[in-house]
Amino acid sequence: MAVHSIQSVLQGNVPTGGTVTVQGWVRTRRDSKAGLSFINVNDGSCFDSLQVVAPSSLDNYESDVQRLTTACSVVITGTVAESQGSGQAVELQAESIEVVGFVEDPDTYPVPAKRHTKEYLREVAHLRTRTNLFGAVTRVRHCLSQAIHRFFHENGFFWVHTPIITSNDAEGAGALFRVSTLDALNPPKNPNGKIDWSQDFFGKETFLTVSGQLAVETHCLSMSKVYTFGPTFRAENSNTSRHLAEFWMVEPEIAFADL
Repeated sequence: MAVHSIQSVLQGNVPTGGTVTVQGWVRTRRDSKAGLSFINVNDGSCFDSLQVVAPSSLDNYESDVQRLTTACSVVITGTVAESQGSGQAVELQAESIEVVGFVEDPDTYPVPAKRHTKEYLREVAHLRTRTNLFGAVTRVRHCLSQAIHRFFHENGFFWVHTPIITSNDAEGAGALFRVSTLDALNPPKNPNGKIDWSQDFFGKETFLTVSGQLAVETHCLSMSKVYTFGPTFRAENSNTSRHLAEFWMVEPEIAFADL
């Protein structure tokens, strides 16, 4: 049985009455007195979840299905049917549910199905992508990145991968984050009493890039139209909404241009 993405099912690419297998993670589960469980499953292929209707006649209904909680991973095979409720056109009538992994202690799971502050999500960075907020942010960033690359590609630009670790300060573009393997508390000193960077990993003082401008300009002198798009780092010690320690920046360069 071929595995279909939830996006494919919700978009109607599988006809009503067709049998499909989906894989994903449980968002929510609610049980009805009619002997059914309604499970919302998401696989990351789209923002929306697929409602799965699990009947109590399933062999593992009591042992597995009724133990499902947020973030349990499942493989579900069933029949696509028109949804009886509102919110989505189709649902999946489950014929088998395989639990790949349970959440060991649902009561202490860090990101249950409720709203969380961004400050709290910083503390659980390994799980925050499972929230709607970070799922939306990731999708928006993906679409913007694709649009940027498509624009430059269609206009004859070449994308240049510029270094993240560098020894230049890009014309003094901003305060620098230093990259070093030396002992920060007791670094080696030269005869002048200054830090001996020759003993560092690269044999010189190095930093996280504040701009790819200088590196991409060298390519411009041989390829005419180039750009760089990647992370840059600024060490300004400011906590305002207008300052970022890390951000992505587009820097195009065109040879023989006169603005």
